[in-house]
Amino acid sequence: MPELPEVETVKNGLAPVWLNQTIRRVELRRENLRYPFKPDFKETLEGARVTQMSRRGKYMIVSLNKGQHLIIHLGMSGSFKIEGSLYVPVKHDHVLFYLSNDKTLIYNDPRRFGFMVLVEDIEVYPPFKIMGPDPLGNDFNAPYLKRKFKTLETPIKTALLNQSLIAGIGNIYACEALHMAGISPLKPVQKISLSKLELLTQSIRDVLFKAIEVGGSSLKDHRQADGSLGYFQHQFTVYGRENALCLTCKRETNHIKRIVQAGRSTFYCPHCQR
Repeated sequence: MPELPEVETVKNGLAPVWLNQTIRRVELRRENLRYPFKPDFKETLEGARVTQMSRRGKYMIVSLNKGQHLIIHLGMSGSFKIEGSLYVPVKHDHVLFYLSNDKTLIYNDPRRFGFMVLVEDIEVYPPFKIMGPDPLGNDFNAPYLKRKFKTLETPIKTALLNQSLIAGIGNIYACEALHMAGISPLKPVQKISLSKLELLTQSIRDVLFKAIEVGGSSLKDHRQADGSLGYFQHQFTVYGRENALCLTCKRETNHIKRIVQAGRSTFYCPHCQR
């Protein structure tokens, strides 16, 4: 599933084409994605102008001059393409947005786990009401984590995936950030010092910014808006590198280990991460 860098990359790729443009026509090539489209979905979007594009966690938000907000989640395999006005849809093209600049934005989703919903107030949208701060924002810092971790009894890796604590971090970037910070994914959150949390918050930001810079990680389905792949997977230090030599300690006797936490694969170096 796309994580924060992948969604940010898609948003940044679409913004130059979509922002300040009027949606002339919407073509729905099926009645639903993960959820059915509401009856007024097409009618509300047509004739609306896009005034702002933003992101919350793993969600992209397209704000309209009519006052509504189109919330988009890419699911497991959702992606956007930018084409001209004469584009002919292909298999798995489910939603097409025809714009006033003669561009067509195509949402393609083979697995249909993604979804689009229109809301009047994003602040009361249920997932956003319980969502933690964005790790790239000012509200995310070590004192915040220290307060939140005070009453938790869970390993740090599991805590990082909790969207009510931190919005947008998924399995890949949790593994990479913990390795950069030298913290074991098994360490209970209550036992992590404030100074270590300072290092962790900076590591999370560094990893996310590096991933955004190179277009995110393309392991299976992720594509940037121009159709190109992301390249951060070529910079992984631990994720997916089970039994490989650790690139930090480089000891022949220390290799990347894979364990399972809360049903997810965790990759780490037992020597570097304590």
